Amino acid sequence: MPSVFALIMAIVCASQLYWLWRAIARIRKSFRKPSARVAVVAGLLAVYFLMLAYNAGWLNGRSTPVRLTAGEILLGAPFTCWVGCSLVAFLLLMLYWLGVWICRAPLRLARKEIQSPPRRVFLQRTANVLAAAPFAAGAYGFFKGRLDLEIKRQPIRLPRLPKAFEGFRIAQLSDIHIGPFMTGDQIRAYAALANSLKPDLTVLTGDFVTWDAATALPVVQALSGLAAPYGVLGCLGNHDAWAQVQDSITALFRQTGIRILRHERVAITANGESLNLMGIDYTTKRAMGSHSEGIVQRYLEGVDAMVDPDRVNILLSHNPDTFDRAAELGIDLSLAGHTHGGQARLEFISPQLAPSRLITPYVAGLFVKPGGQLYVNRGIGTIGVPIRIGAPPEITIYELTRG
Repeated sequence: MPSVFALIMAIVCASQLYWLWRAIARIRKSFRKPSARVAVVAGLLAVYFLMLAYNAGWLNGRSTPVRLTAGEILLGAPFTCWVGCSLVAFLLLMLYWLGVWICRAPLRLARKEIQSPPRRVFLQRTANVLAAAPFAAGAYGFFKGRLDLEIKRQPIRLPRLPKAFEGFRIAQLSDIHIGPFMTGDQIRAYAALANSLKPDLTVLTGDFVTWDAATALPVVQALSGLAAPYGVLGCLGNHDAWAQVQDSITALFRQTGIRILRHERVAITANGESLNLMGIDYTTKRAMGSHSEGIVQRYLEGVDAMVDPDRVNILLSHNPDTFDRAAELGIDLSLAGHTHGGQARLEFISPQLAPSRLITPYVAGLFVKPGGQLYVNRGIGTIGVPIRIGAPPEITIYELTRG
């Protein structure tokens, strides 16, 4: 993983140098006086490095605000959106010009390449459209895509479901990621919306914070209004581990009446019949960058002791990769998050085009295999770049039925 991270960073740096070169070329055409050229380039670099310093935390330690601030509007979002969109545009252009070069190779070999000004203009205009497309998509993802919440109603058929739970409704929220673009007020509004769906039980599947441990209390306060007849329960995610708030946020939630299950199980009982609900901390088989929390040799170690073969078993696991092992153990239903549905997913081109497919085959939606079912919630927050494309935020409402 460190080598993969280094490769990604090298590509990001290459993209930024490429756009700097393009900007300088444009400035040279637009300004005749050398002094004017120098002044414009210096101004652009000053703004760029100011944004970089702000986002890297070099200016003020980069504590995470839980409301929208002027700094985030002017320096935070523009920089992250620029880096994300310019990286995609750079990769598209490299692929495009590589394709052009390959297509022209036979002509070069035969020394028959035709120098055609209209052809050059067409190729350049096509490249310009490709370069602009990620920025247009990014603007949509920021201003609309990340706010276009979907209420996903998902029936779940469980052959062993007790009669007392026919029509039982579970609401799921995941990947909150409190911050300037998922503020405390927004989270309260989503919590109220979840309550309005009248679930019997509400579950939370991790990543309440992103990096800043100081945001644990505000996110707990924002979610404290959640209520359901059979309670509000949850599990923790990788960012909760990376921010080192697992113990503290569990205690904070407990004070509000929300129970975080950490390798624990609880019986959900109705009319003398019950379901076995289990929750685990985040586990993974691969390190991500410098983070090694939750690494295991085998998924769901020790969970087999919590599985009740005589009852329907439901597992809360932030990481959907635990599903294969859960199905082997006969866990009827796994509820996960973690992927954000890809966050930027070009479904209109292909359902496979989602960054999350680089780390898991379980990106979003319902998956079924012998032994169990999995549903992956797209979450409501974002990480890195505050945009969503083709992967709208989601609150899921499940209705359990026998079948």
